[in-house]
This record gives sequence, structure tokens and C-alpha cells, in this order.
Amino acid sequence: MSESSSPKLLPSKTEVAEQLDSRDELAEVRAKFVLDYGVTYLDGNSLGALPAAVPGRLDDVVRREWGELRIRSWDESGWWTAPERIGDRIAPLVGAAAGQVVVGDSTSVNVFKALVGAVRLAGDGRDEILVDATTFPTDGYIAESAARMTGCTLRALEPGAVPGELSDRTAAVLLNHVDYRTGRLHDLPALTAAIHASGALAVWDLCHSAGALPVGLDEHGVDLAVGCTYKYLNGGPGSPAYLYVNHAHQERFDSPLPGWTSHADPFGMRPEYAPAPGATRGRVGTPDILSMLALEAALEVWDGVGIDAVRAKSLALTDFFLECVDEYVPEGRVESVTPADHARRGSQVALRCSDAGDVMARLIERGVVGDFRRPDVLRFGFTPLYVGFADVERAARVLGEVVAG
Repeated sequence: MSESSSPKLLPSKTEVAEQLDSRDELAEVRAKFVLDYGVTYLDGNSLGALPAAVPGRLDDVVRREWGELRIRSWDESGWWTAPERIGDRIAPLVGAAAGQVVVGDSTSVNVFKALVGAVRLAGDGRDEILVDATTFPTDGYIAESAARMTGCTLRALEPGAVPGELSDRTAAVLLNHVDYRTGRLHDLPALTAAIHASGALAVWDLCHSAGALPVGLDEHGVDLAVGCTYKYLNGGPGSPAYLYVNHAHQERFDSPLPGWTSHADPFGMRPEYAPAPGATRGRVGTPDILSMLALEAALEVWDGVGIDAVRAKSLALTDFFLECVDEYVPEGRVESVTPADHARRGSQVALRCSDAGDVMARLIERGVVGDFRRPDVLRFGFTPLYVGFADVERAARVLGEVVAG
């Protein structure tokens, strides 16, 4: 056989990863994070990596703004307006115009505000709340408490079953955009439209989608939404969550947790409560300034980054990971429970594995950091701002070696 007719060898996965990394338009963003050499970090869906600008910003906040300016920093350093200012930084990442997102409190507290507020907006005659049966446990706990507080019944349903179960009794529906176990992306536009057609309000939990894929809150007319900031937004452990209140509802939004900082005249110290205009009425107490300003610094990594480019890379990373798993992992050893369909996939891959806990412990020992969800799921989160294709190839290769024993 002549040399010209010899079969060409397909490039190895390592070579493919190098080619993909060389074409990655987000590759330069990786330098804005603190990452350990030799460690493949695929747990950004639980806790995002540290943006390099955060330590210096916090040092200035502690030493100068708190240490020198002290009480003056509420005005001179902009502490008082941080919840709205940082909310406006998050807004484009979830497809919202300015003035609709306020930062503060935990996701759980904001779920409570949003869900009770939604029931109150729905009005008399609507006495039922529907909740995602696959939701993160806290959302379910909060929904049960909100139902008791508002006199509503509560029903837990698979998201796909919601349209067929809506009625003129339904006040509000609480759904997760991405399933935290499987990485399944639910159809926010279609589900929101179905909820609105029944006259109910849609409340979305964006913890596993904001910063990883387009959300389109304004475009799809979402009523209220909440989300954390320590996953794909890289705000740090326990960083404050956020609450979105659509402009259309702000004048009537009645928070179940009115606090002095959500008062129209917070320093008037009046015994009667009068809510502030706009999303500010979603505030409660004194802002957590240290974590709030760490988050603000962390969000600087998004300067010049488009969410569509992030989504494109996310899908490419997860596709490539699944391809590498197919090549490196012995057949039948793991099973993907994350949808192959791009329209139904978030930014993580979940693999079912009978000894998942032990496998993840061994992966972490070898510098591949994901996480384990009982009883048998390995989770790998792909944060496009700092995860590259070489990381993906290495993670799958080490996984193959570990499960092969």
C-alpha cells in the first residue's frame, strides 16, 4: 500500500483537547482565577473558584473602608447601595433589565419571600402551591412552610407534569431551572407560559443555571426568581443570594419579611411600615458587607464576557467529557443520567456509579475534584470561565483508571 493511501490515524483525545483549547475564546479568563497546578477542579456547581481580584478588594474593605473610614463607609464607600448596585451587575447574567434584582440574605430566605409574595400577588380564590418534586430539599421545606403560612395546599410534581395539573386554584409554582442531581435543564419558557395561562405566578430557582447558561427572565416574563452566587458566579462560600422581582409586580410585591432597610424611609425609624419602591422592597436587614463586596469583586471576571459564549463552551465541554468517558471508562461501569439533548442539559454531568462515594474519594486523591450525591451519583460541574478541554480529558482519563481498579 502506498504512503498516500495509508489510513490516517484519528487524533487522540489529548490532541483534540489541545486543539479545542487553542480555539477557546474564553481561555484568557482562566488567568483571573486562583487555581492549583495539577488539580482539575470540576466542583464549581457547588463552590466556584476564587477570582484573583477578591483578596485585594477584601483587604481594602477591611483595612481602609472599615478600619479607617468606619461608619462613613456606608455613604462614602457605597455600602448602603451595594444590594441594588450588585443586583444590577447580576441582572444581565439572568436576562433582566436593571432595577429588578436585589442582593442579600440566603437563597432559602429569598425563596420564602418570593413564594409568599407570589401567593399574595395571585389574590383571593387561589389556594394551592405547586413545587418541583425533584427540588433541592430546602426549597421543599420552605414551600411547605409558605403553604402553611398562606393557608394553601401544597403539591409536589415532576416539572413536566405541571402544565397538566394547573387550575384556577393554583397561586404559584416553584421550579428549579436545572436539577441539582442530574443536571437536567427544564423548559423555563414553556413552563412559565403554561403557568401564566392558568393565571398563576412562576417562581424560578436559578442556583444551577445563573452564570452557566442564558436564563431570559424578562424575555419570558418570569414573575419572581432567586439564586445563589457561590456556584457559577464565584462569590465565595456563603456569599449572599439574590431576589428578582419583575417590574410588573414591584408596586404590589408584599414581602413576608419587611425589614428596616426595605422601608421607604429607613432612617425615619417610624413604627408604621411603608415599602420602598422597586426591588429594594425585597431587602430585610443590614447588608452583609464583607461577603457582599467580595461578590462584587468576583463579578468583575464577567467584564466583556457574553453569556451566549459561556453556554456554547459549556455544551462543548460536557459533550467532550461524555466522549472521553465513553473512550476511557470500561463499558457498563458508569451511566450518564444527564440528558444528551443540549436543550435539556445544564452545565454539569452526573454519572451513576454503584460505588460512587469511594470512586469520588479516589478521584479527589488524584487531583480530580467533583462531588458525590447519595446514593450513587458522581457529579462534575463545568464552569466555562476557568475549565478547559485539557481538564476535561484528564478528568475522564483518571476516572477510567480509577474505576478499572
